[in-house]
Amino acid sequence: MVSAAFHPASTNIEAISDNIDAVNVLKANAKQPAKQLYDESEFDKAKDKTNFRQFNDACDQVKNFYAQQHTLQTVAFNLKARNDFHNKARAHMTVWEAMEKLNTFIDECDPDTQESQVTHLLQSAEAIRKEGKPRWMQLVGLIHDLGKLLFFFGAQGQWDVVGDTFPVGCAFDDRIIFGTESFKKNEDFENQIYRTKFGIYSPGCGLENVMLAWGHDEYLYHIVKDQSTIPDEGLAMIRYHSFYPWHRENAYHELMNEHDKKMLEAVRAFNPYDLYSKSDEVPNVEELKVTFIFK
Repeated sequence: MVSAAFHPASTNIEAISDNIDAVNVLKANAKQPAKQLYDESEFDKAKDKTNFRQFNDACDQVKNFYAQQHTLQTVAFNLKARNDFHNKARAHMTVWEAMEKLNTFIDECDPDTQESQVTHLLQSAEAIRKEGKPRWMQLVGLIHDLGKLLFFFGAQGQWDVVGDTFPVGCAFDDRIIFGTESFKKNEDFENQIYRTKFGIYSPGCGLENVMLAWGHDEYLYHIVKDQSTIPDEGLAMIRYHSFYPWHRENAYHELMNEHDKKMLEAVRAFNPYDLYSKSDEVPNVEELKVTFIFK
């Protein structure tokens, strides 16, 4: 959304000059072509990306979170979580009401920010908007973490809401954060079927047929896929944005089908706006509320 402040008609030469400047800004922006989905992000080029996702240097809170998540995310739990999803009503609210409810939530597993979720969502959406990416992608940036509302509606902690995701029902890949050893206390670790490379799956079965660790990604994905017109690329951004072993470390590619290969590129196009926008300045929530509600 492009905006400019126009002054009322006036003989004041400064006001006239300001109005001319405002028109010129609008003309310049109108000539800028909208960026395509796969165009390389620009906002993060000057950032030192080695400062992000430094889990080995993370505080004990982050490490303790992953120890718990890797112990408790089992096949049995995931089957129950999906059954509960289909059989429990939670709440009805607008997108902005959902964002405001998340304002008190601080993600225990994120080593890169201690800002509220509203701040992170606005940072992501603004970075996408400022680069002229498709409107639907701006929306995805704004809502991609709204599944964290699950924390307020029956979650057992944060371990079943946030954190990097991974498949359950097959061998835990060493490219998952903190590696295979971190799953030794998981009841599936020694299961004769689940410990094999493909487990309950088959080569090329497609990620749509794979159970990823239950949390905010899966929760929101299952809501919006049936209640929105967001394209497949946007749905993939929502479902897989925390699936770092897959989209960053190239793990579990043997489970992909042809559709997943296309979606992988979309998720990678979205990732910079999710990850590297966290170091941007804190947005003015009230100003952006008007922008996103009324644009």
